[in-house]
Amino acid sequence: MKIAIASGKGGTGKTTVATCLSVLLSRAGCHVAYLDCDVEEPNGHIFLKPEITGQERVYLPVPVVDQDKCTLCRKCEEICQYNAIVCMGKKTLVFQELCHACGGCVLVCPANAISEIDREIGLVEDGRAGDVAFAQGKLKIGEALSPPLVKAVKRRALADGISVLDAPPGTTCPVVETVRDAVILVTEPTPFGLNDLKLAIDMTRQIGIPIAVVINRCDVGDDKTLRYCKQHKIDVLAEIPDDRDVAVAYSTGKLPIDAVKGYSDRLQPLVQRLWGGTR
Repeated sequence: MKIAIASGKGGTGKTTVATCLSVLLSRAGCHVAYLDCDVEEPNGHIFLKPEITGQERVYLPVPVVDQDKCTLCRKCEEICQYNAIVCMGKKTLVFQELCHACGGCVLVCPANAISEIDREIGLVEDGRAGDVAFAQGKLKIGEALSPPLVKAVKRRALADGISVLDAPPGTTCPVVETVRDAVILVTEPTPFGLNDLKLAIDMTRQIGIPIAVVINRCDVGDDKTLRYCKQHKIDVLAEIPDDRDVAVAYSTGKLPIDAVKGYSDRLQPLVQRLWGGTR
């Protein structure tokens, strides 16, 4: 089973839920992996404190043009939807940072003037945090294209257990790449939280995957989020009240399930639903 923990906005407690859920599942006897797919700003390692034992650099194939062979026919420019290759004057220029590595320009070039080279976009680190298998992606600074790196992280998913995928916030392409199987959306009962939850739900329904919701800081806002979920028949698997001790634990890199009394009880419905569904 692969389950993504996502949110329509940042700051809802997504990583807190993902890391705590991973540890609780492992303590229940489940073979579990935590995969940090928030490759632009991975922070699950702060709380899980893994021992990193492996590293893989991730590359994208990008075009290079042999200017001596190029006939300036502009077929490569026409097929590229991202303006990554353009003919200017007597040269065909490639903007590698814009390239999505589709290979279309190579296929349509009648003069065979275009070939591909590898360009590094980031790396994936592997390790273990106790009984939890761990992997995270780190996008190179300045890179704009993160879904290929997210795919590389997801290749570490377990074949015989539960993989918890910590998704990026929002509803952009990296999130869509992460939440391909099933998703738990972490939200908060505020107008902003509900608005962005609706966006995230619309995204998941376009993909056609099962969803459920966790309401974090459930006692600081109103009941509109809960009523919305009931109206649209979306399971609310947990409601977690606001607690200053959670913020204190978070600020020192401690898991709330170990530092805050009663916190793990709030996540037991998730553990039972996921662990029970794989046994």
